[in-house]
Amino acid sequence: DDLLQGNSAIINVMYTQCQDGRCSLITSNLAALQRELGDRVGRDIFMYSITLRPHEDTPRLLLEYAARHHVGPGWLFLTGDADDIELVRRRLGFVNVNPVLDADINQHTSVVRIGNERRERWCMAPGGTNPRYLASIVESAVL
Repeated sequence: DDLLQGNSAIINVMYTQCQDGRCSLITSNLAALQRELGDRVGRDIFMYSITLRPHEDTPRLLLEYAARHHVGPGWLFLTGDADDIELVRRRLGFVNVNPVLDADINQHTSVVRIGNERRERWCMAPGGTNPRYLASIVESAVL
């Protein structure tokens, strides 16, 4: 299935055992964004978190991680084939211009991709941005 086709989306990359705690902080911030957006998440807007460690982050671990962060409906935590995830990561722009840093999973980007495939409108924002401000970015970019 094409999860983006015709939909507005908020996308980030993460993994459940993030060493510096950044993934957990971003996920908590996005959970606050989800609350800010209310029932539009799962209806007008969909949220996707893609693991960068598909061999470690099993579907069960991702479900537990989502539960720890009080994730509601309309937000999926995704895993898959490592090569496919790498392709998606690059195509969505979750890359560091420094190839050495880009190759180090612990240095992954902390931004979120916000957009609407049908309208061809996309932007990125720091994942730690105030959830209320992120909601205004979502509304101006995709709705």
